[in-house]
Amino acid sequence: MVHPPDRTLTLLTDKNSTLVLVDYQRAMFASIASGDKTIIRNAAYCAAKAASILNVPVVLSSINPQHNGEFMAEITGLFPGQEVFARTILSFDAFEDEKTWNAFQKTGRRKMIVSGLWTSMCFAYTALHGLSEGYEVYGLVDAAGDSTPDAHRYGVERMIQAGVIPITMESLVSEWMHDWGNPKAGELVKEVYSRYGAMIGLQ
Repeated sequence: MVHPPDRTLTLLTDKNSTLVLVDYQRAMFASIASGDKTIIRNAAYCAAKAASILNVPVVLSSINPQHNGEFMAEITGLFPGQEVFARTILSFDAFEDEKTWNAFQKTGRRKMIVSGLWTSMCFAYTALHGLSEGYEVYGLVDAAGDSTPDAHRYGVERMIQAGVIPITMESLVSEWMHDWGNPKAGELVKEVYSRYGAMIGLQ
């Protein structure tokens, strides 16, 4: 019996995927105790920067910015004029907001890379929503954090058990770039790999 090909074995490219970033806001960062906040912030920024260099669509979602603060300015500055969808319903699941969900669907892409604060809540629920709608969902785990190490760990485990594919920033950017023949490789080394401290960017 011949089985249909597993679409998840198809590498992520700048043409088949969308980056979804959820709730990178002051109040969310303030309560992170699962890991180094600087590393988490840099991973989120570097993923967004790589997306901007490679023209990968990006969807940004925030919750109650009047109370929690605006979305991380380093990231929004990469996409001037692009709306950050402040959810009209105060749901942990960003895709329960119609404008956020519609923005993702308009990209027409089947592969969704999601990350956010916090891991076990807004990140996980948004990723699980994507799975329930039949999309291929990748969880950018090193750009996420939570209130405790266990909350982050078990949030990631829950997503993996449900079918979310874990990925890290350097792996994601390398997969998008594909090879050193990419005309944007030099810019990615200078603006992304070097900022994150990867050995690949320090040579």
